Amino acid sequence: MTLQQLNYAIVISEAGSLNKASEILYISQPSLTESVKDLEKELGITIFNRSGRGVTLTPEGSDFILYARQVVNDYSELVERFDSTKNFKKKFGVSTQHYSFAVKAFVELVKENDTSRYELAIRETRTQQVIADVSNLKSEIGIIYLSEFNKRAIGKLLRNAGLEFYPLVNGDAYVYLWSGHPLAGKEYITFEELKDYPCLSFEQGDSSFYYAEEILSTKDYSRIIKACDRATMLNLMVGLYGYTLCSGVVCEELNGGQFLAVPFRNEEDELEGKMQIGYIRRKNTVPSRLGKQYIEKLEEYLKGR
Repeated sequence: MTLQQLNYAIVISEAGSLNKASEILYISQPSLTESVKDLEKELGITIFNRSGRGVTLTPEGSDFILYARQVVNDYSELVERFDSTKNFKKKFGVSTQHYSFAVKAFVELVKENDTSRYELAIRETRTQQVIADVSNLKSEIGIIYLSEFNKRAIGKLLRNAGLEFYPLVNGDAYVYLWSGHPLAGKEYITFEELKDYPCLSFEQGDSSFYYAEEILSTKDYSRIIKACDRATMLNLMVGLYGYTLCSGVVCEELNGGQFLAVPFRNEEDELEGKMQIGYIRRKNTVPSRLGKQYIEKLEEYLKGR
């Protein structure tokens, strides 16, 4: 078993097909297939299920990829620390729900590091994917939120995935909307006042409603529209007077100054409107240098907010 074989397996698991992986790795597909078969034979397990639609990890394969990532990451740490002659790019990734402050912290991190020495990635994605990315070490850190409603279900998912949640900031829910919205000038906004406007929500696919990024996701909204990215969400706020419920921690530098967060008043249950935003990472692991630096950037930005 070689580091090259481990890297091949990791790339295949991410690409979902041998053909695509061979293009990424600049190796012929027959050679890649043969290398993986040799690895499986040596280990005595089947790492991938093959089909006409691509490849998927077997249960044993999922465990193998997890450990393979750890080995490859440890090796890159070793090379970076002790062998200055090697041009080996270390990977660092963040997966996050759709938070502009998480992107802002990543921007500041990139500014302070030599990008020629690192392969950096930030992924704004669905809640379930954030958890999966950190669990399988595709990303070192994930950003999610917990509430009274979802913390038991999400907490169980994190424990089963070998992850731990570290709180960053607690806060009340806010209504996020366009500055030209009819309700933009109010001191606070209630559900009754929002009933004539569409509620905007980030799409989570067929996943459980516990994965919703917006607090109070189980309320009975008269109109709701799903979106997949922040840019579309902001456009819908302007074009349709839409709104979303958020933490109130918004980066105007990235989202623009024409949007604002107005305190939301939940007259039924105040606890329902409480949010705790934090980061997740694998248990019993020490953050990398970039991981520590990114967490510091998050804490610095959120301090006092």
